Amino acid sequence: MRTVVRHLGVLTPRPTLRDIETWHPARWGAKSPMQTIRIKRSSNDGDTERARQGPGRDLSPLLAGAATAVGLFGVLLTLVDSGSPLRGPLTLFFLLAAPATAIGAALGGLEPFGRALAALAGSVVLNMLVAQGMLAVHRWSWRGGVIAVTVISLLLLLLSFVTVKPTKT
Repeated sequence: MRTVVRHLGVLTPRPTLRDIETWHPARWGAKSPMQTIRIKRSSNDGDTERARQGPGRDLSPLLAGAATAVGLFGVLLTLVDSGSPLRGPLTLFFLLAAPATAIGAALGGLEPFGRALAALAGSVVLNMLVAQGMLAVHRWSWRGGVIAVTVISLLLLLLSFVTVKPTKT
């Protein structure tokens, strides 16, 4: 029996790169979009920004208090079945702001714009889930919906404060 030996060439990749590979930013050490997402951690080292003095100081607590008062007034008008024209807009404000505040508190490590956008989207989703759930079990009522959103928002807010935050070591 005769054996035929053939000479096989070594399999090597092409020496040149395609155009897309040549011009890709990662070839020069650039980061991909997923590597550039930054989550800022809050630091309690005392190196945080100082509170400004005078008329340009931070008005966040004042605005948060005013928003809370407006939202609670809307809930009060809704629960007592007032005929006021402010009942609808103020209740809608509460239904969007209460879950958004709770979700925003849980997303403390994100940038402010991203946190606000995610919190508002989560608020809309929560309201839709409450409405869908109430319709599915044939227990729809506007009073029950407001109470359900309030209870869920309070539970989410308490849960975000109770959870253990990682500490620096």
